[in-house]
Amino acid sequence: MNFDLLTLYLLAISLLLLSAGMTLWERQVSLVRRHELALFAGGYAALATGCTLAITRDLLPGAWGAALCNLGMMAGYLLILNGVAAFGGRRYRTSAAVILVAIAAVWALWGVQWQNSLWSYVSALPIAAVCGIAAREVRRNLLLQPLRSRRVVVLILAGHGVFYFGRGTIFPMLVESFGPSMLSIVSKLTMYEGVLFAVGLPVALLGLIREEAHAKLLKTSRTDYLTALGNRRWFFEQGDRLLDAAETPFTLLAFDLDHFKAINDRFGHDAGDEVLKIFARTARRMAGPGAIMARMGGEEFAALLPATPAAARAVGMAVADHFTQAVRLHFGGAGPRATVSIGLAELGADGHSLPDLLSAADQGLYLAKARGRNRIEAAPHIPLAAAC
Repeated sequence: MNFDLLTLYLLAISLLLLSAGMTLWERQVSLVRRHELALFAGGYAALATGCTLAITRDLLPGAWGAALCNLGMMAGYLLILNGVAAFGGRRYRTSAAVILVAIAAVWALWGVQWQNSLWSYVSALPIAAVCGIAAREVRRNLLLQPLRSRRVVVLILAGHGVFYFGRGTIFPMLVESFGPSMLSIVSKLTMYEGVLFAVGLPVALLGLIREEAHAKLLKTSRTDYLTALGNRRWFFEQGDRLLDAAETPFTLLAFDLDHFKAINDRFGHDAGDEVLKIFARTARRMAGPGAIMARMGGEEFAALLPATPAAARAVGMAVADHFTQAVRLHFGGAGPRATVSIGLAELGADGHSLPDLLSAADQGLYLAKARGRNRIEAAPHIPLAAAC
């Protein structure tokens, strides 16, 4: 199916305005990335304005029509660049202003003399550069790297940039080699690609923002709000995954803060919350990056370590010592005396599943409590005959 240039322009304008409206609607109902969504909507509207000016550029005297169209479209791309940069807390406001002023100066100085070359080829190069920078911003953003939509956004921005770089560098040689008829083909190719861009980029960016929001919601549902550790659900999900692929020794430590109710009653719940957060920070630091650590509920915590029982026991003792010191340092001499009891269970000897290990570690924890608290005890091994 063959479309003339005017039809393609009108199609691109309609799609860009539709994308701007959809993005503004998304902004109204979204709780995240509202600033970025506003920038994207503004970018699509500016691109639509630039396309509208492109249709009517011959109605204005001299190079005014082409210049205004180029500036309008460039403003749209720069708004999109600032939107994707805002994902990482970056801005290109000054750079955007400099680019627009530079383009305006080029049109003012050489627009009349070189209007066709500026319009057909030279104006494509800043667009290529801005799209390339935008693609790099999305690709290098560490917060977006786990998201699958990121690759689509990068591909669309990079592909658009490569196309416009080709328009500014390769297409002039093709037109020179094959004559003016090639210019009409280049213009149609540009509009076909522009229509795809007008559809693909808004959909991909909305998908990226929604995927990020979903990932944050999922993380929140698996995270303890007070300590920022994983919660019980997360611990079982991650623990089962680790144990299913276990090729090294694993040991589970179950922690219970001693006399925590007395701390709350005497020093208040704010102090109790602070004690919990101190323990979480201390245990997370001492357990190391290979361990999974969670708050199981109340003053109970658990850690699954890729370590032998001896190494895990050393980690548990270090947690207990550093925790007591950290609480004393935080509150001073008048604060609570905080200690922790710990139960230990070994994968294989005490169970082959996470529930079994946790149950065995709880038995060790009860033993630690019975023997005076502030200590670590292994799960008691019950002989098979006695169990029967």
